[in-house]
Amino acid sequence: MNTIVFNITDCLVLSVGTVGGYLLGSISSAILICWLFRLPDPRFAGSKNPGTTNVLRLGGKFPAALTLLCDAVKGALPLMLAKCATQNPWVLSVILLTPVLGHMYPVFFHFKGGKGVATTIGGLLALSAPLCGIFLLTWIGVFILTGYSSLSALIAIICMPGWSWIMLDHRYIPALVLLALLIILKHHENIRRLLAGEESKLSFKSKNRQNS
Repeated sequence: MNTIVFNITDCLVLSVGTVGGYLLGSISSAILICWLFRLPDPRFAGSKNPGTTNVLRLGGKFPAALTLLCDAVKGALPLMLAKCATQNPWVLSVILLTPVLGHMYPVFFHFKGGKGVATTIGGLLALSAPLCGIFLLTWIGVFILTGYSSLSALIAIICMPGWSWIMLDHRYIPALVLLALLIILKHHENIRRLLAGEESKLSFKSKNRQNS
């Protein structure tokens, strides 16, 4: 059984990484990019979710791609910096979670944020490129079969703890399980619509579809 052991460096990285990761995650890329491109505020238009899918529907591919990139960087950067100082899985697990929590519950935007998928992708990439690759392949596969962005994200994230059991140090599994639960919780409206047959499929040509 692995014990939890921290040295001074771990404690310092944990403190700085947790606060810094949460604050960085709290910067809403979707809101800022929509403001930059003079698009409707994604909190009050479309699906009312400040995330990549809603920006795609409101403004098209380029603003959405920028949103995806910025949100992924938010997830990757804190973990990349932390890995320069420590390889402690418990420390890195916490720092993996904090930007996603910031994105979901941003202190700068009244704790009303997005669903965390793009930020999770960035964190997974920094943690393990092969694991991130499997996440993306799962998302793409489900999306090709169904056309539902939300269902693709849900299935991909639900599979992550199982894949991590095979590919990573087992000490990362609790964080990935918690990450999956948080994303499922943030998708509760999507789950309701999926079960009711009311969820909209994602079109890369449309800017006005309403559900993400």
